[in-house]
Amino acid sequence: MSNVKYVGMDVHKSTTTIVVCDETGRREMRLTIATTGEAIREFLVMLRGTVKVVFEEGTYSAWLYQVIKPLVSEVLVSEPRHNKLVGAGNKSDDSDAEALAYLLRLNGIKTVYKGDQRQREIKEVARAYENLVSDTTRVKNRLKALYRGRGIGCAGRAIYCRSQREQWLEKLSEPGARFRAQSLYAELESLQELRQASKQEMIKQARQHPDYRILSRLPALGPVRVSQLLAIVGTPHRFRTKRQFWPYSGLAVITRTSSDYQVIDGKAVKRKKNVGTRGLNRNYNRQLKQVFKSAALTAMQMEPFKEYYQRQLDKGQRPELARLSLARKLAAITLTVWKSRSEFNPAEVTDLAVEITL
Repeated sequence: MSNVKYVGMDVHKSTTTIVVCDETGRREMRLTIATTGEAIREFLVMLRGTVKVVFEEGTYSAWLYQVIKPLVSEVLVSEPRHNKLVGAGNKSDDSDAEALAYLLRLNGIKTVYKGDQRQREIKEVARAYENLVSDTTRVKNRLKALYRGRGIGCAGRAIYCRSQREQWLEKLSEPGARFRAQSLYAELESLQELRQASKQEMIKQARQHPDYRILSRLPALGPVRVSQLLAIVGTPHRFRTKRQFWPYSGLAVITRTSSDYQVIDGKAVKRKKNVGTRGLNRNYNRQLKQVFKSAALTAMQMEPFKEYYQRQLDKGQRPELARLSLARKLAAITLTVWKSRSEFNPAEVTDLAVEITL
């Protein structure tokens, strides 16, 4: 019998609970150590044989993956939502770690992709940009809410213009409200400067990636969207076909059928009936879906996508579904061009069939 050890880790801020199982599923060891690189390295070096480790995706997963990877034969980062055994029955650190070890032994782990060092660097800068975009939007919403709460109309973007700032402040008669608006304006100005700096740094990092040139030639994908693609996806070879890429992008149609076959003359024959659709999948990367949805809005105004979009409308498809079909089309073309490292062919817009009906 080969000496294989399956190690499940339940990681927390200060402590990590570890359960080690052998090939038969018998628990060999259980202990709790500090969540530090030194303590984890010391424990893993002590183990003998072939060591396989699993822990759930979380705040510490990227750091822990880099710490453990050189020390073991295999390390997996698990998707928590798919660990059904972890949530069954009583819950504790011991049971969570043990369930992860058993899932690893049974090859039942749904893993989370961890890219190379280059992708992680782009991802960190991209996250900084995304955080600043959301913070900027939040401050803008608070500023408009301040005026709306006093019956002052503030539609449009004029309220954010620096040249009109004094005029807007004069509309607030209350000293406290005026001070709050001044604070929000100062915060907005600071965030906009940081946002622009992070955007430039993100694009700078992305341009050093060898795939940037390929993706930047695709219509409707500008420098920001290409940078986000490189940060989120990393490599197109994670996905065998567009059928695997669409669910990750939140563009896969969920279908529900039952009793698909019937017996005719002693043979199982598939029934001829319409497949019932149930909308799009809900487990997906939010940022990646936003990339393709926004790209579809841009592509609607340019050929050959403009013709494709109009053709869907002519078929009687609702505008929102036509935009969704276009987003799926862009995702499929992006994956094809990226994997083959070829030039974009406008004929692919009509060759790839992705029309949907919900």
